[in-house]
Amino acid sequence: MTTTDPISTAPISTAPSAADTNREAMSTEPASTQSTPAPSPTRRRGYGALWASVPRELGFLILTMPIAVIGLSFAATVFFTGVGLLAIVVGVFVMVGAFYVARGFGTLELVRLEWAGRPRIERPDWARDGREAGFWRAAFVPFVDGHYWLYVLHTLIINPIVSIFTWTVTVVWLAMALGGTTGWFWQRFIPESDRGFWLNEWLLDRFFPGNDFSYDVVAGERLLEFVLGVVFLLTLPIVFRGLTLLHDAAARGLLGAWRSEALEVEVAQLAASRGAAVQAEDASLRRLERDIHDGPQQRLVRLQMDLATIERRMERDPDAARELIGEAREQARETLDELRALSRGFAPPLLQDRGLASALESLASRSPVPVVFENLLPGASGLPAAIERNAYFVAAELLTNVVKHSDATSVRLRVAVRDAGPAGHWLDLWVTDNGSGGARLEAGHGLAGLHERVLGLRGQFLVDSPPGGPTIIGAHIPFLPEPPRVDG
Repeated sequence: MTTTDPISTAPISTAPSAADTNREAMSTEPASTQSTPAPSPTRRRGYGALWASVPRELGFLILTMPIAVIGLSFAATVFFTGVGLLAIVVGVFVMVGAFYVARGFGTLELVRLEWAGRPRIERPDWARDGREAGFWRAAFVPFVDGHYWLYVLHTLIINPIVSIFTWTVTVVWLAMALGGTTGWFWQRFIPESDRGFWLNEWLLDRFFPGNDFSYDVVAGERLLEFVLGVVFLLTLPIVFRGLTLLHDAAARGLLGAWRSEALEVEVAQLAASRGAAVQAEDASLRRLERDIHDGPQQRLVRLQMDLATIERRMERDPDAARELIGEAREQARETLDELRALSRGFAPPLLQDRGLASALESLASRSPVPVVFENLLPGASGLPAAIERNAYFVAAELLTNVVKHSDATSVRLRVAVRDAGPAGHWLDLWVTDNGSGGARLEAGHGLAGLHERVLGLRGQFLVDSPPGGPTIIGAHIPFLPEPPRVDG
């Protein structure tokens, strides 16, 4: 379906152009959700999934002790050299070098765990509070940052101990599994004429003492080794997973970010969102006050003056009074229209009665610039009233900006709801026009106010407006779906 532009007579397709599609594909997903991959519905589970992870976990485990030994040797040498030289200034800088060496080996451990298939461990924010701003702060901050000391503890003590254990078990388990299941083939080429101990014979003597079994001890040994090899092979993926989880637990406890830091970041974000929301509401109220003062209030003052004049002329000049009554009626009508227009920008009755989709459709139909409205909202979107009200306000302001500033001949208004899984639900609102472009987020301008409003809702406001156009503006607002209302 296409809509013809009445001014330029160029067909405007309801589908986005290739450039628009590419930009929207890049921008539709908010940043907070892009880094969280959706779980694959065909992902294998259970014992088969353990076997699928064996190559990566084996690669991780077989390298643990060499890397741990190298890290221990290097970091311990630098660290204790710095401790010995603390009496002079150079020792401080040597210890700082040891802290950064431990940080490097700790980060390597986190990366290796991700390669082994373990969930990502959130890294500490090393530059939080501007701690690494400047040479001297970056040089001395490791002494007061607990994360550096934990990384040193992990590199010098915990990881070497854990790695020796896991590396030994890995080598033994792998050797038993492969050697036992294949020994029946290659052991025939090894001379055993001087061998005096046979495990299968010893086990029979312990479990069945005094019984004289007549059998081929070599064949019995091969059979016992094969059975043991099969047992070790079947349990190998479980053991490898357990050893990898041991490293994962140590890394999560010592190398990951603290929960208190995440709470601090969330509190800061909430404070910023609240501040932005307060600023946006304050700007909206000031603008409403200005619009009322410049529009309806002036008309009401004039209406009051006209009524006073009518009252004075009613007896002396009835014809002139009737003419003034007509003008007063027109003033009252225009004032009522302006008040309706102002109220429509905040919460029109249609929005409360029929929902966001109907209100946006009505808004698009009243626009002086032709608007193609794409409604992708589900029948039961579960949008809270506050989200609908703010989304309508953003859409109304964006369409008003298009009419006033863009010189556009066509607009596309698109609204949709997206389920982002664990990240929650998002309302996506896009306004695209073919105008002159050049829209910017500048303090004190309309887009900055909308950005603050969306930020106050913990959402994202994106502007893509190169000179010459087109202009693509998107508002992404998170929300918790409300249960469907039941009319009693």
